[in-house]
Amino acid sequence: MRSPASSSSARAAGLWLLEALSGLPSAARYLFRCSLSPFTSPVSLFPPDPAALFVNEPALVKRHCLPQEHVPAVEGVVLRCAEGGEHLEPTTWRRAQNVQGECRAAGLLCSAGALRKHCELFLSAESWTADQESDPALPRQIFRRRVGLGLKYKEYEKDVAIEEIDGLQLVKKLAKNMEEMFHKKSEAVRRLVEAAEDAYLKHEFDADLQYEYFNAVLINERDEEGNYLELGKEFILVPNDHFNNLPVNISLSDVQVPTNMYNKDPAIVNGVYWSESLNKVFVDNFDRDPSLIWQYFGSAKGFFRQYPGIKWEPDENGVIAFDCRNRKWYIQAATSPKDVVILVDVSGSMKGLRLTIAKQTVSSILDTLGDDDFFNIIAYNEELHYVEPCLNGTLVQADRANKEHFREHLDKLFAKGIGMLDIALNEAFNMLNEFNHTGQGSICSQAIMLITDGAVDTYDTIFAKYNWPDRKVRIFTYLIGREAAFADNLKWMACANKGFFTQISTLADVQENVMEYLHVLSRPKVIDQEHDVVWTEAYVDSTLPQAQKLADDQGLVLMTTVAMPVFSKQNETRSKGILLGVVGTDVPVKELLKTIPKYKLGIHGYAFAITNNGYILTHPELRPLYEEGKKRRKPNYSSVDLSEVEWEDRDDVLRNAMVNRKTGKFSMEVKKTVDKGKRVLVMTNDYYYTDIKGTPFSLGVALSRGHGKYFFRGNVTVEEGLHDLEHPDVSLADEWSYCNTDLHPEHRQMTQLEAIKRYLTGKEPLLQCDKELIQEVLFDAVVSAPIEAYWTSLALNKSENSDKGVEVAFLGTRTGLSRINLFVGPEQLTNQDFLTAEDKENIFNADHFPLWYRRAAEQIPGSFVYSIPFSTETANKSNVVTASTAIQLLDDRKSPVVAAVGIQMKLEFFQRKFWTASRQCASLDGRCAISCDDESINCYLIDNNGFILVSEDYRQTGNFFGEVEGAVMNKLLTMGSFKRITLYDYQAMCRTNKESSDSAHSLLDPYNAFFAAVKWIMTELVLFLVEFNLCSWWHSDLTAKAQRLKQTLEPCDTEYPAFVSERTIKETTGNIACDDCFKSFVIQQIPSSNLFMVVVDNECFCDSVPPITMAPIEIRYILLFAKL
Repeated sequence: MRSPASSSSARAAGLWLLEALSGLPSAARYLFRCSLSPFTSPVSLFPPDPAALFVNEPALVKRHCLPQEHVPAVEGVVLRCAEGGEHLEPTTWRRAQNVQGECRAAGLLCSAGALRKHCELFLSAESWTADQESDPALPRQIFRRRVGLGLKYKEYEKDVAIEEIDGLQLVKKLAKNMEEMFHKKSEAVRRLVEAAEDAYLKHEFDADLQYEYFNAVLINERDEEGNYLELGKEFILVPNDHFNNLPVNISLSDVQVPTNMYNKDPAIVNGVYWSESLNKVFVDNFDRDPSLIWQYFGSAKGFFRQYPGIKWEPDENGVIAFDCRNRKWYIQAATSPKDVVILVDVSGSMKGLRLTIAKQTVSSILDTLGDDDFFNIIAYNEELHYVEPCLNGTLVQADRANKEHFREHLDKLFAKGIGMLDIALNEAFNMLNEFNHTGQGSICSQAIMLITDGAVDTYDTIFAKYNWPDRKVRIFTYLIGREAAFADNLKWMACANKGFFTQISTLADVQENVMEYLHVLSRPKVIDQEHDVVWTEAYVDSTLPQAQKLADDQGLVLMTTVAMPVFSKQNETRSKGILLGVVGTDVPVKELLKTIPKYKLGIHGYAFAITNNGYILTHPELRPLYEEGKKRRKPNYSSVDLSEVEWEDRDDVLRNAMVNRKTGKFSMEVKKTVDKGKRVLVMTNDYYYTDIKGTPFSLGVALSRGHGKYFFRGNVTVEEGLHDLEHPDVSLADEWSYCNTDLHPEHRQMTQLEAIKRYLTGKEPLLQCDKELIQEVLFDAVVSAPIEAYWTSLALNKSENSDKGVEVAFLGTRTGLSRINLFVGPEQLTNQDFLTAEDKENIFNADHFPLWYRRAAEQIPGSFVYSIPFSTETANKSNVVTASTAIQLLDDRKSPVVAAVGIQMKLEFFQRKFWTASRQCASLDGRCAISCDDESINCYLIDNNGFILVSEDYRQTGNFFGEVEGAVMNKLLTMGSFKRITLYDYQAMCRTNKESSDSAHSLLDPYNAFFAAVKWIMTELVLFLVEFNLCSWWHSDLTAKAQRLKQTLEPCDTEYPAFVSERTIKETTGNIACDDCFKSFVIQQIPSSNLFMVVVDNECFCDSVPPITMAPIEIRYILLFAKL
């Protein structure tokens, strides 16, 4: 067993290795001492007298920088940099050249004696530099300009005004902007409603009407002889950039008819004919508001008129399953919120296909329920069987998760016994009455859906007890099967309770017959002419052709829809309450983000909006898609609650205030994950919120305390700014709205940078631009302009970066302005996606600042953040290292971060510099007791989140340190050097083994069900031979469960850890008692960086201590029932 004394050697090794870094020449010194302990406040670096910085003191070099033999032979002019850092201003540089003549800058040299506080920049002779050609100084040169940039901001101090952001006023202003935008959309819809109702009022129904309309499926289709098909005339389609370059016709709409409907049905032909008048309004709306996208009219008869016209393509089976009446926007606009109890007969007479049809009917009814509705399902025979036993006696919200949960339980129903409808009706009425008294649900609109193959009584005594004379609960009856013996009783029950009766004989009849109840429930709105504006939650309608075509190129597009019902105004039918359909238009969520000035929210700030149900409309933490071969929607993507992303608010204070449409402020400490959830930033956020009038939405703004609460304004002339915007390295955030280029077609091809230039030069007076933001862009362009020339000069210097280790330098400012300089050809970049749209986390977008910017801003001012980018794969195999630092304006009270600058270099280059440093010996006799080459120790370089940047085993690069050295990491956590932070993900997807069932598939696909119905008809012909056996065999694909397990991804909640270093602890040593030895280690922070060097004893193994991983753990919930 090794003695604890071995820790002293490990500590000595670690300390010596840190000392040895001071012996690195040029760029390596920069990387591991001066740049890892770099310039602090750029403002404090500005010298009162540049000449005073020069001292002729070779002894200083000897004492603090180098061994005597490394001091230049020529007379040295040494620039001593104090604790504040160092910088060569142009004036200083010229004076140095006058003194030394041919001297030039050779590099930053740091000594062990000046480890934490001092570094010296000295000017050396060309001959000394020639000896160091193998060790380029490019990284040092690149970051030296960072200081100059800080000084440049300082030069403009008199033109800068620092302001504290008034969060409450800001959120009110943003809400007002959104209100105006939403109002424009709703007015467009209102004009469509008026036009549709007027057109129908003037139309007389003609059963023999022949009308050739543009059928969206048949347009431009020809027969074998080259002639256009009927209803398939020529329809000009041209790619349009406003509609994502999809081929559309912006002059006309076209019409889609579901596959299971006859496209020449008189009701459809008449509806298509009178709705042609909407074409003019579609075009006029688009002229008035060029930001509009898809407009449409969904008819109660089933057809769907869409503008602009677009070609629809059937699936591989020749089917188009889209029925507009199933869409949420249609259902919400056509009906009011409702409470529904579904009663399903599971008596013995319902065996076979009848039960299958009944299940499909229930599933179709669930499709028509939205988030504002409440429901429950009861199966009955001699007893009551709640489909979900845990939820008996109450109603649940009809969100997607609840509906899918009940669907899964439908498969467990089987038919036997005798149907006792009276006990089911009593239970349903009692449940609705009790739920009504709770104040939840719709309160006024309630219904019972009865699905059965017959009723032996009318049960008028039950209706008299619970429902007459007010008849507040409507009864809808669905007779399953062809027999009509009990039809009269079911009809009477429906009519006596203001409901509707329908008979469903085949699976193909289900969808159309279920829809009929919506027309009945819409009657009160129609009679009262209630044209309520309806806004949906965020969703993706992937059944539409534009969504299908866009999905392959850019992923599914989240949107919200504004819709209004269309009623008949004919006097003779007004009392009947005829719903003609629903009109609507889509509003992409990204359009909402354009109204939000990201530059005013700070680096970590963001805006978000929720519905009146608490569901997220937009939030940077909303993750609606997951990747499994390709991007797919999560099942519950449209019903993610605010409490699931702002989970630190355990009491739902913020959520409840916003749901109740209040205005106010709320503060809490938050833990925001970045870098694919691997890292965490802990900060305090102030939340400001208010409602968006005219909509069911509320808006919130989160501002991080500290630099996030301050904003500064700079002032330069337009001429100065325009000149510096012309630099080829300048780009602007594509997703930020500097100018609105959507309003006029001629502007849509412009980039934001082009739009700004044309706006400022007066060439495009019609452009609407954010003047305040543009002024700040001009200021940042002027201040950051010198860095472009500086980088260019470095790139032209062939002696610099000869091994091309540093590949790209970049800068970003608070206005979304970026400058990028490549030191290698684009094709030579190791990380081709970096700083491109493919790598969204590292560019400015509508949701957030780049990752390297955000992380740098949370470091101590002047320090650098080093990291290895995480790949999307399970194992991190990145081959680059990114380093960045923030530029902060200092003030006694306020310190906004104005920019960040960084580089990306090859991982191999970075690691080679480290190993070169660690293997050098700085002792006077040239002999060192231990080095990283010693097999008795392991050396690591880790970051502040515990991820390995350098290891002797290259395969460990990018891994979490706790997975490699679990015992050491556990000790560091115990000692407080690192701390564990518990995080939660309520949008996770977990792999689970699930029983696959063919019957479940049939319930979800009405067209499979249709083909199955053909089989059923054939079965009926021979039913008298082997009634049950044959039916059971023939329908085995519909009802029998295949007992096999299938691994699927299901929504789940997970808990997982993240780790953060303690900033105040700079050095730690420790011993770990293992089974038969003591394991020693030493860890020391690299000053002014987020890096730590760790030296670990390799001769003592602690196999009994398990690795510490970051793997998420699924949270399992247990329902607890209290005893009554």
